[in-house]
Amino acid sequence: MDREELMKMLEETGAIRYGHFLLSSGMHSDTYIQCALLLMYPEYAEKLGKALCSLFSDIDFDLIASPALGGIIIGYEVAKKANKPFVFTERNGKGEMTLRRGFTIQAGMKVLIIEDVVTTGGSVYEVRDVIEGLGGKVVGCGSIIDRSEAPILLMLRSLLKMKLNIYDPSDCPLCKRGIPLEKPGSKKKTF
Repeated sequence: MDREELMKMLEETGAIRYGHFLLSSGMHSDTYIQCALLLMYPEYAEKLGKALCSLFSDIDFDLIASPALGGIIIGYEVAKKANKPFVFTERNGKGEMTLRRGFTIQAGMKVLIIEDVVTTGGSVYEVRDVIEGLGGKVVGCGSIIDRSEAPILLMLRSLLKMKLNIYDPSDCPLCKRGIPLEKPGSKKKTF
């Protein structure tokens, strides 16, 4: 899958948006990628899972793990293509990332982390900590889109690298221009 094809899919599904957005990292951006809008189409989800899985054909792994909520669909699709088990992490009542629902990771298990979009790598690192805390070994990380500024310590392979504007809230030009801040996924609430 090439850049042009993926960008067309993002645009056709409305998964790429422009405005003033609060990212989960706390940073602001003028561009937001909502992969859920892309992954709501099974044919796209399957195609992306197949393409992402092919990026890891040289790596031996036992299990795919993804952070809830954004990584669940694409993680499952990669696991389906690789014919490997799939688990996901989620936040507990204290806001800590954890493995629940009876999922387990055996000591020594080789785990591939799959995410939809990587910006700061925060969720990926939290999933890594859960995996390693249970004795697993992270052997790689993949995403549909890599919009990170700094290199992610884990071996990150993505279908699309996007250089997008990310602003510190204390020096955000969009805030200074009075453009309403939106937190996607939160009922289009503005701040």
